[in-house]
Amino acid sequence: MTRFASALLAALLGLAASLAPARAQNYPSRPINLIVPFAAGGPTDTIARIMAQVMGPTLGQSVIVENVTGAAGSLGVGRVARAAPDGYTIGIGHWSTHVVNPAVYHLNYDVFEDFAPISLIATNPQLIVSKNDVPAKDLHELIAWVKANQDHVTQGTAGVGSASHISGILFQQLTGTKFQFVPYRGTGPMMQDLLGGRLDFSFDQAANSLPQVRGGRIRAYAVTAKTRIASAPDIPTVDEAGLPGFHISVWHGLWVPKGTPADVINMLVHATRTALADENVQRRWQELGQDLPPRDQQSPEALRAFHKAELDKWVPLIKAAGVKAE
Repeated sequence: MTRFASALLAALLGLAASLAPARAQNYPSRPINLIVPFAAGGPTDTIARIMAQVMGPTLGQSVIVENVTGAAGSLGVGRVARAAPDGYTIGIGHWSTHVVNPAVYHLNYDVFEDFAPISLIATNPQLIVSKNDVPAKDLHELIAWVKANQDHVTQGTAGVGSASHISGILFQQLTGTKFQFVPYRGTGPMMQDLLGGRLDFSFDQAANSLPQVRGGRIRAYAVTAKTRIASAPDIPTVDEAGLPGFHISVWHGLWVPKGTPADVINMLVHATRTALADENVQRRWQELGQDLPPRDQQSPEALRAFHKAELDKWVPLIKAAGVKAE
């Protein structure tokens, strides 16, 4: 190698080394999009907007929430999969979008391999809720009422394969009931029809239902967990209410497209952990019935391991139930 070639190579290597840290130093230089795969007003949207408000100052840029709805969240998640891996597109998803959908839909992306995890950010069970006009006062009476009126009873869902849909299918199997599923483009519009009396009942995340339950606008029968939630200790568990084992937790996480640089991911992990440590965020999580993941679970490695375990647990069960996209 000539002296000139050696000098040129050394210069290029030095330039590359200087650019690597500069990438992290310069990121982010513009607003970041946080894709919510459901309609505005639902629980995922609520969680995303709280996170965006607190992550923005840490990152030094606005985090803008964008709702991309349809196909039980798979359209919005697909938008993240196809985005440039530069840290300017973050996706929020949950149990339905990242565990149920691959068992129900023919997706053009892999929910496990095509994304880089950031962090688990919240977990919470669902509530079994109904419009106030339903005469049942407890879960036993609700099941009896559904059986007596099964040709006319409606249950709202956030789409085929959504948590509310899978919950309804399992409810039918465990109770021997039948009813009509009514799909929506998210839990926000579903809740509007439940409040308006156009739906009979549903299974909904506490983040979405608790404010309405507290306001006396809908009725709650049970929480789909082994223990009562701290924000609503008066609502019994399904085990206490007479439907043992009907446990479903809807957890939320953040992802970026596969190939996003490690230094950018580290900055997003830092911003996420800072947000989850914020006292106001923790207070809002409690109000919404969300459980905060322990600090050691707020990492890409922990979310990846947890996600894999959930896929292994639920996908075979959902496929065995024969759930198909409409």
